[in-house]
Amino acid sequence: MPDALDSLEQQLDGVRKASAPPLHLWHPELSGDIPIHIRADGVWFHEGSEIQRDALVRLFASILRRESDGEYYLVTPVEKWRISVELHPLVVVDVDVRGRPDTPVLWCTLNTGAAFAVDGQHRLFLEPTVGGVAALTLPQGLTALFS
Repeated sequence: MPDALDSLEQQLDGVRKASAPPLHLWHPELSGDIPIHIRADGVWFHEGSEIQRDALVRLFASILRRESDGEYYLVTPVEKWRISVELHPLVVVDVDVRGRPDTPVLWCTLNTGAAFAVDGQHRLFLEPTVGGVAALTLPQGLTALFS
C-alpha cells in the first residue's frame, strides 16, 4: 500500500513545519487500514520493514491519535488510516528536572524529540502489563512508556 503512505506524506508536506497539526479540527471518514505497526519499543514499521527516516516517524507521530474506540489512527484533513500499536505508541527516552529549586518540573523527552512537562494534563501512571513501568499521558489520547 505504498500509495497510501505516499499520499499521507504529500498531504502533510506543508504541515512539517508546524509544531502541532490541528488534529482536533480534522474528522475525515476512515480510509482503511495501513500496514504501519509500532512495536513496544517505539520502533515504527511499514509493511514489515522498519521506517528508517526519523523525520518521517516524527511526521507520522505528529498526526497520530487514539480515538474512543481504542484504535490508533494517522489523520490528515482528508484521510484517516488505522494502524496497529503493540503497547504504547511513544517512548520516553530522557527525563530532566527544570525550573527553580523551589518549584522543580519534571520534563520527559520522547523518541520523536518532543518534550512534555509532567503536570495536570500530562500525568504519570504505572503500566501493569510490563511490571509497573511508568508511562506518561499525552495529547490526542496517546501515551509514552518510559524506556
